[in-house]
Amino acid sequence: MNLLSIQSHVAYGHVGNAAAVFALQRIGVEVWPVHTVQFSNHTGYGRWRGRVFDGEAIGDAVQGIAELGVLGACDGVITGYMGDAGIGRAMLDAVARVRATNPAARYCCDPVIGDVGRGVFVREGVGEFMREHAVPAADIVTPNHFELDYLSGRSSTTMHQALAAVDAVHARGPRIVLVTSVHTDETPADAIDLVASDGRGRFRVRTPKLQLTVNGAGDAIAALFFAHTLRTGSVARALSAATSSVFGVLRATLATGSRELALIAAQHELVEPTQVFEAERL
Repeated sequence: MNLLSIQSHVAYGHVGNAAAVFALQRIGVEVWPVHTVQFSNHTGYGRWRGRVFDGEAIGDAVQGIAELGVLGACDGVITGYMGDAGIGRAMLDAVARVRATNPAARYCCDPVIGDVGRGVFVREGVGEFMREHAVPAADIVTPNHFELDYLSGRSSTTMHQALAAVDAVHARGPRIVLVTSVHTDETPADAIDLVASDGRGRFRVRTPKLQLTVNGAGDAIAALFFAHTLRTGSVARALSAATSSVFGVLRATLATGSRELALIAAQHELVEPTQVFEAERL
C-alpha cells in the first residue's frame, strides 16, 4: 500500500507527519510524506523555529512525484494540519491528481481545527476551508469531538446528539467518519470514547482515560485508521486496531513521564497491541 501524506512536520517529537509516517511504515505501508510546515518542535512548547510552506511548495513536491509516473500506484491521500488556508487548494489538487490516475484511491481528511478547552487554534480561514471544501471532498474524515461539532454546526453532549452530528458530517460527503476524544453524558469520567460510522453501522470503542497530555496521538490514530480501513474494508476492525495501538503507545508514554509520544520505544504496540479494545455496535 502506498499513501501520500500531506501534513505538518517537526524535527523534535512526534506530531503530524512525524507521528503518522513512522506509524504507517511500522505496519508495512509505504508513505510519501509532503510537509506543510517544517518546525523545530510542536507549538505547544510556546517557542519554536521553522517555517510554514505555501501552496506552491506543496504543489511543486506533488508535481515532482507525478513526473516520476508513480501517482497511479498511490492508494490514498491523507491530509492534516494546514499552516494557512492557502495550502488547502494545493492539498485538494493533489487529491484530484491522484484520483485522476487511480480512481480507486481514497482521501482521508484529518480536519485539524481545534479542541475542547482550547477552541479553534488554527489560522483564520482554515476551519472554514475544512468545513466547506476539504470535508466534502473526503471519503474519510477523522475529527475530534470539538471538530465534529464545528463541522456539523451542532452541539453534542449526549451520544444521540453526537450520532446526529456524525450524520450531518456524512451529509457533507464523507462515507466514513471517525470521531476521537468523544465524551458525552454516557461516558464515564475515567474513560474516553471513539466512534466510527460508515453509514451502514456505527461502532464505539471505550478505553480508560489516561492522565497525560501529549500531542500527536490524533495524527497517529487517523493515519492508522485510514490504513486499516483500506486493508480490511471494515470500519469496526479498523477502529479496534487503531485505538488499541495508540492506547498502547500512550500508556507507554505515561510510564516515561515524557511530553512526547513514546512512538519509537513502544513501536511494538503498532503491530501487536498489548491490550485489544473490541468495537461494539451502537
